[in-house]
Amino acid sequence: MITQTLRWVGGVDGFLELIDQRQLPTELVRLQCRDIEQLFEAIQTLAVRGAPAIGVAAAYALALGMQKLADSGDLEQAVRRLKECCEYLAQSRPTGVNLFWALDRVKRKALDSVAAEPSADLLTLQKVVLDEAHAICQEDIDMCRQIGENGQKFIKQDSGILTHCNAGALATAGQGTALSVIFEAHKRGRKFKVYVDETRPLLQGARLTTWELKQAGIDCFLICDNAAGWLMKQGRISAVITGADRIAANGDVANKVGTYSLSILAKQHGIPFYVAAPSSTFDLSIKSGAEIPIEQRAAQEVTRFADTQIAPEGIDVYNPAFDVTEAANVTAIITERGVIENPSVESVFKVLKG
Repeated sequence: MITQTLRWVGGVDGFLELIDQRQLPTELVRLQCRDIEQLFEAIQTLAVRGAPAIGVAAAYALALGMQKLADSGDLEQAVRRLKECCEYLAQSRPTGVNLFWALDRVKRKALDSVAAEPSADLLTLQKVVLDEAHAICQEDIDMCRQIGENGQKFIKQDSGILTHCNAGALATAGQGTALSVIFEAHKRGRKFKVYVDETRPLLQGARLTTWELKQAGIDCFLICDNAAGWLMKQGRISAVITGADRIAANGDVANKVGTYSLSILAKQHGIPFYVAAPSSTFDLSIKSGAEIPIEQRAAQEVTRFADTQIAPEGIDVYNPAFDVTEAANVTAIITERGVIENPSVESVFKVLKG
């Protein structure tokens, strides 16, 4: 069973329903986001997370933002409201590029529509925004499936796969990125084991990835983050597959903190390290990972475990949500357009622009 993380219900006056990932794995709760402020909070507090899913959610958030203008026929005011909503949502999460890509795409589509038909009414503009959000969502579903089909060949019979954080259906509108590769190999009848990093401090691997794999009937084992190197040394790991939140033009990859360490360990043990991500996760405007902004999150995520304090009161905390893995440590990037082997500026552009 592949989980549907989010879906739009109704027409231009509808709402976005999404799984509240803060409640998993003990409860399956669905939120009904009926205004842009509620969806902003859902993105910022990780009720919805994963770069592709955030991009889709942000696109639908613009549709929610336009609903407040339902009683106004002023198209100029509507365009101004759309731009304000884009600026507002851009403040929710700074690292994943899909958020900004989706906002810019919907805004450009709406502005082009107004330029082509200046006499259009507000309802027409609202439909343009919602239709573009629907298009982004469907494209993500299709991209996820294609990523899985392109990458499933890397999972061999009786292999051991290590993954980090959650890059499954919960992180996308479709069946995931890294987990899509795993799902497609499973569909083809291959037998293998998946080792899932717990992914401190918010335990996305323990709470989310294991939940998804169990739902799909895939053999998986939860491990502590700091056990990964030992499993590699024991020969239990055949490949590492992760997702990505932003990829630079040279193939440097920003992903959940801890990914960089895994890439070093994999290189040391001669294990291939794969990244699975849609083309929308690439930010070709930046030359390398050094330019990727890294989100810093609250100290309480580290100093507390659930409701229990696990560190001294007032301790200083450094809590980056992401790190950057250099392209030299990545065996290949699996996209819906093809596989980028030995990522570099040349190989990235060859696949994405070919």
